[in-house]
Amino acid sequence: MAWGMTIPFYDRSLADAKPLIAELSALGYTDAWSAEVNGVDGFTPLALAADWAPGLRLGTAIVPVSTRGPGLLAMSAATLADLAPGRFVLGIGSSSPAIVENWNAGRFDRPFARTRDTLRFLRKALAGEKVTERYETFEVKGFKLERAPKTPPKIVLAALRPRMLHLAAEEADGAITNWLSPEDVRKVRAEIGQDTELIARLFVCVSQDVDKVREMARWMLATYLNVPVYAAFHAWLGRGELLRPMHEAWAAGDRQAALKALPDEVVDELIVYGDAAACKARIRKYVDNGLDTPVIALIPSEETPIDQAVRDLAP
Repeated sequence: MAWGMTIPFYDRSLADAKPLIAELSALGYTDAWSAEVNGVDGFTPLALAADWAPGLRLGTAIVPVSTRGPGLLAMSAATLADLAPGRFVLGIGSSSPAIVENWNAGRFDRPFARTRDTLRFLRKALAGEKVTERYETFEVKGFKLERAPKTPPKIVLAALRPRMLHLAAEEADGAITNWLSPEDVRKVRAEIGQDTELIARLFVCVSQDVDKVREMARWMLATYLNVPVYAAFHAWLGRGELLRPMHEAWAAGDRQAALKALPDEVVDELIVYGDAAACKARIRKYVDNGLDTPVIALIPSEETPIDQAVRDLAP
């Protein structure tokens, strides 16, 4: 069974993460997945982990398709595929307006089409083809990788709702999702069928202090669930009315009211917490309901240091 960990860790620099990343394989972890928001970039941790942890599958979850040009994205993916042949998975997605436009001076325009076009370009480029093509959202003229990887990486898509999930099933090698409950996995799985790999980042806090966990989780959840794509995702999952008071308070600029309006039941559905045994049991519920690859993302806890949490949550 696949069992992934998000790297690096929130409590240390990437340079200081080497010993714990190197230990992951021996603990039974199969995967290490990076993220890219406003901390480390998505590729550098995996480049180091390719050497530090040669037994792990490595993946980006995710890098945005609109913060790099298509050619540069292909170059970065080819580099990782060369460093970890057969072990690297390129996870791409549309990201969000805040990341693409506010932070990176890009254009968050036609996100589905841009993701689809990037996927199609990358398939050709990473296979070593020379690409000259006008896509719906961009045009490439004469791009060819100087060194195409001997083993092109699999490409998986960040996908939340049916249209992108169908694209992931039809043209990619898998789908990545997050911020969902074990029960939600069944609905997502139904859209992609049984043969498409489903990956999800699960936010885990090894703590039995329910009040503290909920306090931390509310900030995280409110930040994400008020992003339009996540609001639409949870409306599709059936939480639209339940989350409406939070959305209205957030839109009015009242952050404290928004946090109070986020029901405990939603926090408890979307965050994995408790002692290590309870957390592992809940992660397995995701797997039982159709998740192929759980990727743990650790939330800070005063009770359990990161090193201990990583070891205690090992499969």
